[in-house]
Amino acid sequence: MKDKIIKKATELFLKLGFKSVTMDDIACEMCISKKTIYKYFCNKEMLIAEGTAVVHSNIHSIIETIIAANYNAIEENFEIRKLFKEMFQSSDTSPIYQLKRHYPEIYETLIAREIEDCNMIFKQNIEKGITQGLYRSGINIETFVKFYYTLIFSINETTQLKNEVLELEIQALEYHTRAIATPKGISELEKQLANLNL
Repeated sequence: MKDKIIKKATELFLKLGFKSVTMDDIACEMCISKKTIYKYFCNKEMLIAEGTAVVHSNIHSIIETIIAANYNAIEENFEIRKLFKEMFQSSDTSPIYQLKRHYPEIYETLIAREIEDCNMIFKQNIEKGITQGLYRSGINIETFVKFYYTLIFSINETTQLKNEVLELEIQALEYHTRAIATPKGISELEKQLANLNL
């Protein structure tokens, strides 16, 4: 039952917003009593904390599946962006923005985990791209990883509308890729950008 509550609550939080969804809403949606929810979660904050941890874990499992599919490094980044677009298309406002605004402590915990995971993913992607001749060799990988995640997290922290977030993230991805790409990488980037507009 606990997992079902987390799943339903998280769906509602991402769709309607962390602030606006109440424990009554969740109970009503699941046709259970509020008392049942409180049996597992002493308050809404605890439910949000567990829910965001589950979402984080699920997202990174899907990202690992994308990485295992063996796309080239640039295509891989576009596939990951597509995943985020599909996951959050039902939400009008950025879930990260909502979380930061209304539940800053939960947000800080989530972001610390995200930065650690993203560091590893971005680093592996750059190393893969260098091996494939899509990114320039001899670049300072750690610096470009830091530049890229600073851009992405800044967009999510300061932009409220989800559509605007997604648009800016694509522009940040293009900016990041152009900064490190070889001529072969630029050709692949142009191909991916053309596919986006189809």
